[in-house]
Amino acid sequence: MAVIENMHIKRNILLNPGPSTTTDTVKMAQVVPDICPREKEFASLMKGLREDLVKVVHGSQEKYTAVLFCGSGTLNIDVCINSLLPDGRKVLVINNGAYSARAVEICEYYSLPYIDLKFPVDERPDLALVRQVLKDNPDIGLVHTTHNETGTGILNPVREIGALAHSYDAVFTVDTTSTYAMRPIDIEKDNIDFCMASAQKGLMAMTGLSFIVGNKEIIEASQHYPKRSYYCNLFLQYDYFEKTGEMHFTPPVQTIYAAIQALKEYFEEGEHEKWARHTRVFEAIHKGLEKLGFRNIIKREWQAGLVVSVVCPDDVNWDFEKVHDYCYKHGFTIYPGKTSVTDTFRLCALGAIDENDIEDFFIIFKSALEVNNITIPVFYND
Repeated sequence: MAVIENMHIKRNILLNPGPSTTTDTVKMAQVVPDICPREKEFASLMKGLREDLVKVVHGSQEKYTAVLFCGSGTLNIDVCINSLLPDGRKVLVINNGAYSARAVEICEYYSLPYIDLKFPVDERPDLALVRQVLKDNPDIGLVHTTHNETGTGILNPVREIGALAHSYDAVFTVDTTSTYAMRPIDIEKDNIDFCMASAQKGLMAMTGLSFIVGNKEIIEASQHYPKRSYYCNLFLQYDYFEKTGEMHFTPPVQTIYAAIQALKEYFEEGEHEKWARHTRVFEAIHKGLEKLGFRNIIKREWQAGLVVSVVCPDDVNWDFEKVHDYCYKHGFTIYPGKTSVTDTFRLCALGAIDENDIEDFFIIFKSALEVNNITIPVFYND
Protein backbone atom coordinates (compact mmCIF):
# COMPACT_ATOMS: atom_id res chain seq x y z
CA MET A 1 0.00 0.00 0.00
CA ALA A 2 1.33 3.41 -0.97
CA VAL A 3 2.17 5.74 1.91
CA ILE A 4 1.97 9.51 1.55
CA GLU A 5 4.70 11.22 3.52
CA ASN A 6 5.74 14.84 3.90
CA MET A 7 3.05 16.10 1.54
CA HIS A 8 3.14 19.89 1.36
CA ILE A 9 -0.27 21.48 0.81
CA LYS A 10 -0.32 25.19 0.07
CA ARG A 11 -2.35 27.01 2.72
CA ASN A 12 -4.80 29.56 1.38
CA ILE A 13 -6.72 31.85 3.73
CA LEU A 14 -10.37 31.90 2.66
CA LEU A 15 -12.26 34.95 3.87
CA ASN A 16 -15.29 34.06 1.74
CA PRO A 17 -18.45 32.70 3.44
CA GLY A 18 -17.60 29.07 2.64
CA PRO A 19 -16.05 26.73 1.83
CA SER A 20 -13.70 27.51 4.67
CA THR A 21 -9.99 27.07 5.25
CA THR A 22 -9.37 23.48 6.39
CA THR A 23 -6.65 21.75 8.36
CA ASP A 24 -4.29 19.39 6.58
CA THR A 25 -5.52 16.57 8.81
CA VAL A 26 -9.06 17.07 7.49
CA LYS A 27 -7.78 17.12 3.92
CA MET A 28 -5.75 13.96 4.43
CA ALA A 29 -8.65 12.15 6.13
CA GLN A 30 -10.06 11.67 2.63
CA VAL A 31 -7.08 9.55 1.57
CA VAL A 32 -8.35 6.15 2.66
CA PRO A 33 -8.69 2.69 1.12
CA ASP A 34 -11.63 2.44 -1.26
CA ILE A 35 -14.77 1.09 0.35
CA CYS A 36 -18.28 0.27 -0.80
CA PRO A 37 -20.61 2.56 1.19
CA ARG A 38 -23.02 -0.36 1.69
CA GLU A 39 -20.54 -2.12 3.98
CA LYS A 40 -21.50 -2.39 7.66
CA GLU A 41 -18.22 -0.70 8.58
CA PHE A 42 -19.22 2.43 6.68
CA ALA A 43 -22.75 2.40 8.11
CA SER A 44 -21.19 2.36 11.58
CA LEU A 45 -19.13 5.44 10.70
CA MET A 46 -22.24 7.31 9.57
CA LYS A 47 -24.10 6.35 12.76
CA GLY A 48 -21.38 7.95 14.89
CA LEU A 49 -21.29 10.99 12.59
CA ARG A 50 -25.04 11.48 12.90
CA GLU A 51 -24.90 11.27 16.69
CA ASP A 52 -22.04 13.78 16.84
CA LEU A 53 -23.95 16.22 14.63
CA VAL A 54 -26.79 16.20 17.18
CA LYS A 55 -24.30 16.71 20.03
CA VAL A 56 -22.97 19.90 18.41
CA VAL A 57 -26.32 21.61 19.05
CA HIS A 58 -26.81 19.93 22.46
CA GLY A 59 -29.74 17.83 21.30
CA SER A 60 -31.05 14.76 23.08
CA GLN A 61 -30.36 11.60 21.06
CA GLU A 62 -33.83 10.36 22.03
CA LYS A 63 -35.62 13.43 20.67
CA TYR A 64 -33.40 14.61 17.82
CA THR A 65 -31.60 13.02 14.90
CA ALA A 66 -29.33 14.06 12.03
CA VAL A 67 -30.24 13.19 8.46
CA LEU A 68 -27.48 13.36 5.85
CA PHE A 69 -27.81 14.39 2.21
CA CYS A 70 -25.48 14.96 -0.73
CA GLY A 71 -25.49 18.61 -1.75
CA SER A 72 -24.94 22.19 -0.67
CA GLY A 73 -26.71 24.07 2.08
CA THR A 74 -29.57 25.13 -0.19
CA LEU A 75 -30.62 21.49 -0.49
CA ASN A 76 -31.45 21.51 3.23
CA ILE A 77 -33.86 24.41 2.84
CA ASP A 78 -35.52 22.56 -0.03
CA VAL A 79 -35.82 19.35 2.01
CA CYS A 80 -37.29 21.02 5.10
CA ILE A 81 -39.81 23.19 3.32
CA ASN A 82 -41.11 20.58 0.88
CA SER A 83 -41.14 17.75 3.47
CA LEU A 84 -42.46 19.37 6.63
CA LEU A 85 -45.50 21.30 5.44
CA PRO A 86 -48.81 19.50 6.13
CA ASP A 87 -51.58 19.57 3.57
CA GLY A 88 -53.77 22.66 3.89
CA ARG A 89 -51.14 24.69 5.75
CA LYS A 90 -48.78 27.40 4.52
CA VAL A 91 -45.23 28.61 5.05
CA LEU A 92 -44.22 31.86 6.71
CA VAL A 93 -40.78 33.00 5.58
CA ILE A 94 -39.26 35.73 7.72
CA ASN A 95 -37.15 37.30 5.03
CA ASN A 96 -34.44 39.90 5.52
CA GLY A 97 -31.76 38.66 3.16
CA ALA A 98 -30.70 36.63 0.16
CA TYR A 99 -30.84 33.24 1.88
CA SER A 100 -34.31 33.69 3.33
CA ALA A 101 -35.36 34.90 -0.11
CA ARG A 102 -34.09 31.55 -1.43
CA ALA A 103 -36.65 29.83 0.81
CA VAL A 104 -39.35 31.95 -0.84
CA GLU A 105 -38.15 30.78 -4.26
CA ILE A 106 -38.37 27.16 -3.10
CA CYS A 107 -41.99 27.73 -2.03
CA GLU A 108 -42.69 29.17 -5.47
CA TYR A 109 -41.09 26.25 -7.31
CA TYR A 110 -43.18 23.72 -5.37
CA SER A 111 -46.30 25.91 -5.69
CA LEU A 112 -46.65 25.93 -1.92
CA PRO A 113 -48.85 28.53 -0.22
CA TYR A 114 -46.63 31.01 1.61
CA ILE A 115 -46.29 34.45 3.14
CA ASP A 116 -43.13 36.37 2.33
CA LEU A 117 -42.74 38.61 5.37
CA LYS A 118 -40.07 40.99 4.12
CA PHE A 119 -37.86 43.27 6.17
CA PRO A 120 -35.00 45.48 4.97
CA VAL A 121 -31.75 43.51 4.62
CA ASP A 122 -30.01 45.81 7.08
CA GLU A 123 -32.66 45.45 9.80
CA ARG A 124 -33.73 42.69 12.19
CA PRO A 125 -37.28 41.33 11.96
CA ASP A 126 -40.01 43.15 13.89
CA LEU A 127 -41.22 40.51 16.35
CA ALA A 128 -44.50 42.29 16.95
CA LEU A 129 -45.27 42.06 13.23
CA VAL A 130 -44.25 38.39 13.16
CA ARG A 131 -46.69 37.74 16.02
CA GLN A 132 -49.49 39.62 14.23
CA VAL A 133 -49.00 37.65 11.00
CA LEU A 134 -49.12 34.37 12.92
CA LYS A 135 -52.25 35.50 14.75
CA ASP A 136 -53.97 36.57 11.53
CA ASN A 137 -53.05 33.35 9.68
CA PRO A 138 -53.89 30.30 11.81
CA ASP A 139 -53.18 28.06 8.80
CA ILE A 140 -49.41 28.73 8.99
CA GLY A 141 -47.83 25.33 9.58
CA LEU A 142 -44.14 26.13 9.12
CA VAL A 143 -42.05 29.19 9.97
CA HIS A 144 -38.63 29.54 8.34
CA THR A 145 -35.82 32.03 8.75
CA THR A 146 -32.04 32.33 8.57
CA HIS A 147 -29.90 32.52 11.70
CA ASN A 148 -27.08 34.57 10.20
CA GLU A 149 -27.94 36.15 6.87
CA THR A 150 -24.60 35.50 5.21
CA GLY A 151 -25.19 38.14 2.56
CA THR A 152 -24.97 40.88 5.17
CA GLY A 153 -23.88 39.27 8.45
CA ILE A 154 -27.02 40.22 10.38
CA LEU A 155 -28.02 37.96 13.28
CA ASN A 156 -31.72 37.12 13.53
CA PRO A 157 -33.40 36.51 16.92
CA VAL A 158 -34.23 32.86 16.32
CA ARG A 159 -35.01 31.99 19.94
CA GLU A 160 -37.73 34.64 20.09
CA ILE A 161 -39.09 33.76 16.63
CA GLY A 162 -39.16 30.08 17.56
CA ALA A 163 -41.16 30.82 20.71
CA LEU A 164 -43.71 32.70 18.61
CA ALA A 165 -43.91 29.91 16.03
CA HIS A 166 -44.54 27.32 18.74
CA SER A 167 -47.16 29.45 20.45
CA TYR A 168 -49.15 29.33 17.19
CA ASP A 169 -48.60 25.59 16.62
CA ALA A 170 -46.11 25.93 13.76
CA VAL A 171 -42.90 24.01 13.11
CA PHE A 172 -39.79 26.21 13.18
CA THR A 173 -36.98 25.57 10.68
CA VAL A 174 -33.78 27.62 10.76
CA ASP A 175 -31.05 27.90 8.17
CA THR A 176 -27.97 27.65 10.42
CA THR A 177 -25.60 26.95 7.52
CA SER A 178 -23.31 29.79 8.53
CA THR A 179 -23.60 29.41 12.32
CA TYR A 180 -23.65 25.67 13.02
CA ALA A 181 -20.42 24.60 14.80
CA MET A 182 -19.35 28.24 15.02
CA ARG A 183 -21.79 30.31 17.04
CA PRO A 184 -23.05 28.14 19.94
CA ILE A 185 -26.57 26.76 19.36
CA ASP A 186 -28.82 24.90 21.78
CA ILE A 187 -31.57 23.38 19.66
CA GLU A 188 -33.95 22.99 22.61
CA LYS A 189 -33.36 26.31 24.35
CA ASP A 190 -33.37 28.17 21.03
CA ASN A 191 -36.83 26.76 20.21
CA ILE A 192 -35.57 25.24 16.95
CA ASP A 193 -37.31 22.18 15.53
CA PHE A 194 -34.93 21.79 12.58
CA CYS A 195 -31.55 23.37 11.95
CA MET A 196 -29.29 22.68 9.01
CA ALA A 197 -25.77 23.11 7.70
CA SER A 198 -23.22 21.79 5.26
CA ALA A 199 -19.85 20.31 6.11
CA GLN A 200 -17.70 22.94 4.42
CA LYS A 201 -18.75 25.80 6.69
CA GLY A 202 -18.47 25.72 10.49
CA LEU A 203 -17.23 22.15 10.61
CA MET A 204 -14.31 23.20 8.40
CA ALA A 205 -14.63 20.04 6.32
CA MET A 206 -15.32 19.47 2.62
CA THR A 207 -18.13 20.33 0.23
CA GLY A 208 -20.74 17.80 -0.83
CA LEU A 209 -22.25 16.77 2.52
CA SER A 210 -25.24 18.54 4.05
CA PHE A 211 -27.32 17.60 7.06
CA ILE A 212 -30.48 18.46 8.92
CA VAL A 213 -30.71 18.09 12.70
CA GLY A 214 -34.27 17.89 13.88
CA ASN A 215 -37.15 16.48 15.84
CA LYS A 216 -37.76 12.76 15.22
CA GLU A 217 -41.44 12.91 16.12
CA ILE A 218 -42.10 15.63 13.54
CA ILE A 219 -40.13 13.75 10.88
CA GLU A 220 -42.16 10.62 11.51
CA ALA A 221 -45.42 12.58 11.33
CA SER A 222 -44.32 14.02 7.97
CA GLN A 223 -44.57 10.60 6.28
CA HIS A 224 -48.29 11.37 5.98
CA TYR A 225 -47.76 14.80 4.37
CA PRO A 226 -47.93 15.37 0.59
CA LYS A 227 -44.92 13.91 -1.25
CA ARG A 228 -43.40 16.78 -3.17
CA SER A 229 -39.95 15.39 -3.94
CA TYR A 230 -38.32 11.98 -4.17
CA TYR A 231 -34.62 12.65 -3.60
CA CYS A 232 -35.29 15.56 -1.25
CA ASN A 233 -37.81 13.94 1.07
CA LEU A 234 -36.79 14.10 4.72
CA PHE A 235 -38.82 11.14 5.98
CA LEU A 236 -37.68 8.88 3.14
CA GLN A 237 -34.01 9.55 3.93
CA TYR A 238 -34.54 9.30 7.69
CA ASP A 239 -36.49 6.06 7.39
CA TYR A 240 -33.78 4.47 5.25
CA PHE A 241 -31.15 5.43 7.82
CA GLU A 242 -33.25 3.97 10.62
CA LYS A 243 -33.83 0.68 8.79
CA THR A 244 -30.40 0.14 7.20
CA GLY A 245 -27.92 2.61 8.72
CA GLU A 246 -27.24 3.83 5.19
CA MET A 247 -28.09 6.74 2.94
CA HIS A 248 -30.90 5.92 0.54
CA PHE A 249 -28.64 6.91 -2.34
CA THR A 250 -24.86 6.86 -2.77
CA PRO A 251 -23.16 8.99 -0.09
CA PRO A 252 -20.12 11.25 -0.65
CA VAL A 253 -17.72 8.71 0.85
CA GLN A 254 -14.50 10.72 1.10
CA THR A 255 -16.37 13.80 2.27
CA ILE A 256 -17.84 11.79 5.13
CA TYR A 257 -14.37 10.71 6.25
CA ALA A 258 -13.32 14.37 6.23
CA ALA A 259 -16.42 15.38 8.22
CA ILE A 260 -15.70 12.73 10.85
CA GLN A 261 -12.17 14.08 11.26
CA ALA A 262 -13.47 17.65 11.38
CA LEU A 263 -15.92 16.75 14.14
CA LYS A 264 -13.12 15.11 16.10
CA GLU A 265 -11.14 18.36 15.85
CA TYR A 266 -14.26 20.39 16.75
CA PHE A 267 -14.73 18.54 20.02
CA GLU A 268 -10.98 18.64 20.76
CA GLU A 269 -10.93 22.42 20.36
CA GLY A 270 -14.16 22.87 22.31
CA GLU A 271 -17.35 24.73 21.46
CA HIS A 272 -16.59 27.87 23.47
CA GLU A 273 -12.88 27.92 22.59
CA LYS A 274 -13.74 27.67 18.91
CA TRP A 275 -16.28 30.47 19.16
CA ALA A 276 -13.69 32.58 21.02
CA ARG A 277 -11.27 32.03 18.13
CA HIS A 278 -13.87 33.06 15.55
CA THR A 279 -14.59 36.12 17.67
CA ARG A 280 -10.88 37.04 17.72
CA VAL A 281 -10.84 36.79 13.94
CA PHE A 282 -14.02 38.88 13.66
CA GLU A 283 -12.60 41.60 15.90
CA ALA A 284 -9.32 41.60 13.97
CA ILE A 285 -11.26 42.08 10.72
CA HIS A 286 -13.10 45.07 12.19
CA LYS A 287 -9.86 46.53 13.53
CA GLY A 288 -8.15 46.30 10.15
CA LEU A 289 -11.12 47.77 8.28
CA GLU A 290 -11.52 50.66 10.72
CA LYS A 291 -7.84 51.52 10.36
CA LEU A 292 -8.31 51.81 6.59
CA GLY A 293 -11.53 53.82 6.91
CA PHE A 294 -14.06 51.25 5.69
CA ARG A 295 -17.72 51.22 6.78
CA ASN A 296 -20.07 48.31 7.60
CA ILE A 297 -23.56 47.94 6.19
CA ILE A 298 -24.96 46.34 9.38
CA LYS A 299 -24.94 47.90 12.85
CA ARG A 300 -22.14 46.33 14.85
CA GLU A 301 -24.50 45.19 17.65
CA TRP A 302 -26.66 43.32 15.10
CA GLN A 303 -23.81 41.42 13.50
CA ALA A 304 -23.57 37.66 14.08
CA GLY A 305 -19.81 37.80 14.60
CA LEU A 306 -19.02 35.82 11.47
CA VAL A 307 -19.53 37.98 8.38
CA VAL A 308 -18.55 41.60 7.89
CA SER A 309 -20.34 43.20 4.95
CA VAL A 310 -18.21 46.17 3.92
CA VAL A 311 -19.40 49.19 1.95
CA CYS A 312 -17.27 49.77 -1.13
CA PRO A 313 -15.60 53.20 -1.11
CA ASP A 314 -16.52 55.95 -3.56
CA ASP A 315 -12.98 56.25 -4.92
CA VAL A 316 -13.05 56.17 -8.74
CA ASN A 317 -10.07 53.81 -8.64
CA TRP A 318 -11.91 51.24 -6.54
CA ASP A 319 -12.27 48.01 -8.50
CA PHE A 320 -13.26 44.96 -6.48
CA GLU A 321 -12.02 42.49 -9.07
CA LYS A 322 -8.55 44.04 -9.15
CA VAL A 323 -8.33 44.09 -5.36
CA HIS A 324 -9.61 40.52 -5.20
CA ASP A 325 -7.11 39.31 -7.79
CA TYR A 326 -4.18 40.91 -5.99
CA CYS A 327 -5.20 39.33 -2.69
CA TYR A 328 -5.87 35.97 -4.33
CA LYS A 329 -2.44 35.96 -5.93
CA HIS A 330 -0.97 36.35 -2.44
CA GLY A 331 -3.03 33.55 -0.87
CA PHE A 332 -6.11 35.39 0.45
CA THR A 333 -9.66 35.15 -0.90
CA ILE A 334 -12.20 37.94 -0.41
CA TYR A 335 -15.78 37.80 -1.62
CA PRO A 336 -18.28 40.15 -3.33
CA GLY A 337 -21.37 41.36 -1.52
CA LYS A 338 -24.91 40.00 -1.84
CA THR A 339 -27.22 42.93 -1.31
CA SER A 340 -29.08 45.30 -3.61
CA VAL A 341 -28.92 48.11 -1.04
CA THR A 342 -25.40 49.21 -1.93
CA ASP A 343 -22.14 47.88 -3.36
CA THR A 344 -20.39 45.73 -0.78
CA PHE A 345 -17.80 43.02 -0.32
CA ARG A 346 -17.51 40.48 2.49
CA LEU A 347 -14.83 39.28 4.89
CA CYS A 348 -15.72 36.24 6.98
CA ALA A 349 -14.44 34.86 10.28
CA LEU A 350 -14.87 31.14 9.65
CA GLY A 351 -12.46 28.32 8.99
CA ALA A 352 -9.18 27.14 10.47
CA ILE A 353 -7.71 30.63 10.89
CA ASP A 354 -6.85 32.97 13.76
CA GLU A 355 -6.19 36.67 14.29
CA ASN A 356 -2.57 36.45 13.09
CA ASP A 357 -3.88 35.37 9.68
CA ILE A 358 -6.04 38.49 9.58
CA GLU A 359 -3.08 40.67 10.47
CA ASP A 360 -1.17 39.11 7.58
CA PHE A 361 -4.17 39.65 5.31
CA PHE A 362 -4.38 43.36 5.99
CA ILE A 363 -0.75 43.81 4.98
CA ILE A 364 -1.65 42.35 1.59
CA PHE A 365 -5.00 44.15 1.42
CA LYS A 366 -3.39 47.52 2.07
CA SER A 367 -0.86 46.80 -0.66
CA ALA A 368 -3.74 45.95 -3.01
CA LEU A 369 -5.23 49.38 -2.35
CA GLU A 370 -1.87 51.09 -2.89
CA VAL A 371 -1.02 49.38 -6.18
CA ASN A 372 -4.47 50.30 -7.50
CA ASN A 373 -4.07 53.95 -6.44
CA ILE A 374 -6.98 53.83 -4.00
CA THR A 375 -6.78 56.58 -1.40
CA ILE A 376 -6.01 55.48 2.17
CA PRO A 377 -7.94 55.96 4.36
CA VAL A 378 -10.77 55.23 1.94
CA PHE A 379 -13.51 57.80 1.62
CA TYR A 380 -17.26 58.07 1.04
CA ASN A 381 -19.01 61.00 -0.59
CA ASP A 382 -21.88 61.35 1.90
